[in-house]
Amino acid sequence: MDIFTTIQEGRAQFSPSEQRIADILLGDFEFAVNASIIELAERAEVSPPTVTRFCRNVGCQSFSDFKVNLAKTAFIGVRYLNPEAKSTEPADVAEDVITKAQNALFMMHRALDPALLDKVADRVSRAEMVYTFGSGGNSSMIATEMQNRLFRLGSRVTASNDHNMQLMLTAAARTNDVIVGSSFSGRNPDLARCFTIARENGITTIALTQSDSPVARAAELVVGIDLPEGANIFRPTSTRFAFLAVVDVIASLVAYRNRKLSTVTLRHIKQQLVEHRDGDDRQILGD
Repeated sequence: MDIFTTIQEGRAQFSPSEQRIADILLGDFEFAVNASIIELAERAEVSPPTVTRFCRNVGCQSFSDFKVNLAKTAFIGVRYLNPEAKSTEPADVAEDVITKAQNALFMMHRALDPALLDKVADRVSRAEMVYTFGSGGNSSMIATEMQNRLFRLGSRVTASNDHNMQLMLTAAARTNDVIVGSSFSGRNPDLARCFTIARENGITTIALTQSDSPVARAAELVVGIDLPEGANIFRPTSTRFAFLAVVDVIASLVAYRNRKLSTVTLRHIKQQLVEHRDGDDRQILGD
C-alpha cells in the first residue's frame, strides 16, 4: 500500500478534521513517522479517536498498522513525497538539465582510468564477437548505443535487453568473444549471473556500472561510473550522459586500434548514405 498516494487522492473526501491530519502527514513526513497518536492528535487539534478513524478510512486496521505502512513508505525516499521545488521556467529548466549534464561529464572524466580503458578497448578490438547487455530504460539504451558505435567500425556485435536471451547468448559465447554489460545501479542479478557464467567459461566480461556493486564484483573489467544524483525527481538522470561518453571513448579507442578495418567500414556506410539519401558528403558523419 502506498499510504501517501491514498491520502493525496482521498483528501477531498475527508472531513475537515481528517483533512488537517492529512495535511500534517503530507507536509511534515519526519514528524508523521515519529509521532505518537497523542502527538498527531494534538498537532491536528483533533481527538485520538479521530486519528484512529482517519487511519481506518485510508485502509489501515489501527494506528499501529498505519505507522507500519508509513514506515514502509519511507524506504521509497522522502524526495518522492515532497518533490524538490524548482523553477519551471524554460530557461531555468534548460540550465538545470544542461549544467547537470556538464557536471556529470566533468566528474566522469576526472575519475576515468586511462590504463583500464586501454585494456577494455584492446579486448573489444580483438573480440571475434561482442555482446552488449543491458536491461531497463537507461541500460538498454547504453547496450544498443554500444552496438550502434561498434558495428560501423567493423566489429561483429549484437545487443540484448532480454534476460533470458542474455543468458542463452552467454552460454553460446566462445572464449574469444567479449560481453559488455551496462547497469546504472549495479544491482542487476541477471546480468551478474551472466558475468559469472562467462568468467567460468573463460570469456572476457566488461561492466559499465557503479563500483563495488554486485554487477561490478561479477565482472572481470569494471569501468566504474559513480556519480551523485540530485533531489529533483523530474529531471532525467544526468548519469546517462557519462555512460554515453564512456561508450564513445571506448568506441574511439577501438577505432584507432582497428584503424584500417574501421576506415573501410565507415567509408562503405557513408557511401550508401550519400548514394541513397544525402546526395553529398556534407551531412554529419555516420547516420
